[in-house]
Amino acid sequence: MPLYRDEAVVLRTHKLGEADRIITLLTRQHGLVRAVARGVRRTSSRWGARLEPFTHVDLQLAEGRSLDTITQAETVTPFAQKVGEDYDRYTAGTVMLETAERLVAEEKEPAVQQFLLLAGALRALVAGREGSDPAQVLDSYLLRALSVAGYAPCFDGCARCGLEGPHRWFNPGMGGALCATCRVPGSSSPAAETVTLLSALLTGDWATVAASEPRARREASGVVGAYLAWHLERGLRSMAYVER
Repeated sequence: MPLYRDEAVVLRTHKLGEADRIITLLTRQHGLVRAVARGVRRTSSRWGARLEPFTHVDLQLAEGRSLDTITQAETVTPFAQKVGEDYDRYTAGTVMLETAERLVAEEKEPAVQQFLLLAGALRALVAGREGSDPAQVLDSYLLRALSVAGYAPCFDGCARCGLEGPHRWFNPGMGGALCATCRVPGSSSPAAETVTLLSALLTGDWATVAASEPRARREASGVVGAYLAWHLERGLRSMAYVER
């Protein structure tokens, strides 16, 4: 069987038989990959712990007809240990993993930007950013991941006619902010401070994020959640456990 090597973030695992697991991976060069890890559930396995969700690993895989097989695994960054130490980090990280899997729908299709974005978000999550908490790191990741997938929200101008903002109205189905003329039924009206925060989260302006008020952060999280649910067409199971 042909062999190939790649680095990956482990998204989730499933039991297979008595000692094996199916590992879902977001790889750097091969996109979404599902592979079998033989014998990793045995107590004698030397590398089973390297294939836990959140872990950034370097892998060697053998191509198979339906599923590839993992033949080697080396830990690059053990995100799993640090993420699991804090409930807020863990729940935010779980949403990141589920989002990455949903946005990269096609298996074996390169998704370098999504891989780099996920690895960077996990790194920021465990390291912590000045003035931010896991909720803001999560919201920033979700907005950027949606943008990479082709669903970039518009905050600075009207998403429908392009009129320069700021604008009062916001609608996920229309792609973001709307002027008074383009407003459609069901549009929300977030505060101006919230729209400024959303733009900062999308662009990585952490100074503005750090200066934001708790009320604006809560409202921004609601807007991000609604925008994500619209474009994924159904909610994430893991989002129910995040303190929003």
